[in-house]
Amino acid sequence: MPFKPVEQAKCPKCGKSVYAAEEMLAAGQKWHKTCFKCGLCHKRLDSTNATEHGGELYCKQCYGRKFGPKGYGFGGGAGCLSMDKGEHLGNTECSMANKPTLDPTYG
Repeated sequence: MPFKPVEQAKCPKCGKSVYAAEEMLAAGQKWHKTCFKCGLCHKRLDSTNATEHGGELYCKQCYGRKFGPKGYGFGGGAGCLSMDKGEHLGNTECSMANKPTLDPTYG
């Protein structure tokens, strides 16, 4: 009877085998510790701040920014309103029709 090695789980991010010493569990899959990062800001994740959407991992802040409620009334007041759409993190799905423009004649 020939020896058959045990088939190791493949990391969804890099596609390489994940061994027990380096595995992180999330979204029903095994990930390398080095691949266990947010899909937008690339911040290292752990079990307390990892969320999943469509097979991709996100930190809770980026997940809320990308998939959370949008519009007036979800920020909790004027102090929480922001013009940040996450463009510096690679988010291009949000569009603003009333985007402010810089007027060169305005001092």
